[in-house]
Amino acid sequence: MDNATLQTAASTPVKRPRKPDWIRVKAPMGETFNQTRKLMRELNLNTVCEEAACPNIGECWSKKHATVMILGDVCTRACAFCNVKTGMPGAVDPLEPQHTADAAAALGLEHIVVTSVDRDDLPDGGASQFVKVIEALRKTTPKTTIEILTPDFRNKSEAAVEAIVAARPDVYNHNLETVPRLYPTIRPGARYYASLRLLEQVKRHDPSIFTKSGVMLGLGEERMEVHQVMDDMRSAGVDFLTMGQYLQPTPKHAKVIDFVSPQAFDAYAGIARAKGFLLVASSPLTRSSYHAGDDFEKLRAAREAQLAKA
Repeated sequence: MDNATLQTAASTPVKRPRKPDWIRVKAPMGETFNQTRKLMRELNLNTVCEEAACPNIGECWSKKHATVMILGDVCTRACAFCNVKTGMPGAVDPLEPQHTADAAAALGLEHIVVTSVDRDDLPDGGASQFVKVIEALRKTTPKTTIEILTPDFRNKSEAAVEAIVAARPDVYNHNLETVPRLYPTIRPGARYYASLRLLEQVKRHDPSIFTKSGVMLGLGEERMEVHQVMDDMRSAGVDFLTMGQYLQPTPKHAKVIDFVSPQAFDAYAGIARAKGFLLVASSPLTRSSYHAGDDFEKLRAAREAQLAKA
């Protein structure tokens, strides 16, 4: 190959895999979408919908469903799959808990999902802010059910989980994200078994709280590795499993190895149900908070049916 050919090859950008039809979504638009965005701006709230470039933002915001991301919009980790900014975060906003509750009231939310960036810089990892948010929601919108999606609270999970569980969220979600083999490249700041222990801790402190966890597919995981993650989750008492397609946010993030077909997602769902999860959401567009309110009602009904059989 001559020098001119080499230079041409080097300057040609590497194309990302073309998205299949089954994960294409409509562009966000509409009056309700704009009203939701305006409210978030007025209350100085961040959302994972925007920061993580969620493909479902158009659908969810058009229904006035937004997932609030507390503790700022800068994360202390640098996971290879995540679109949230990395760096040194600013001070914790003392008005954030009440603003979150005000947003829930203004949107008329029957169910709210609250997540956060990782805050390894804080002594409690940000656990106390989750507690304050839960308390503000209980006071302002007492009928709203609360789902939290927390980080792993590295090296401080025992105290963090104990404090949050004592505040009694309805659902405690912590995502394993991927199979253990891929952690060094995909989730380098975390430890797979530490995340499993966190989920176990929630159940140990209060078995009545629903636990939830999710994984992304398409990162190069093997089928039997996914089955093992399911078994690990069940051993930790996880009630609800979510599975969705990983989408590469920018060229600098981890590449999509393959696009998993809807049929394969259905097959995984069948296996997960056979393993004993109360609820499984498995599709290319599934995300942690996608249809969370409807899923919570299904989750509650599934537990009641299980108890009735017992």
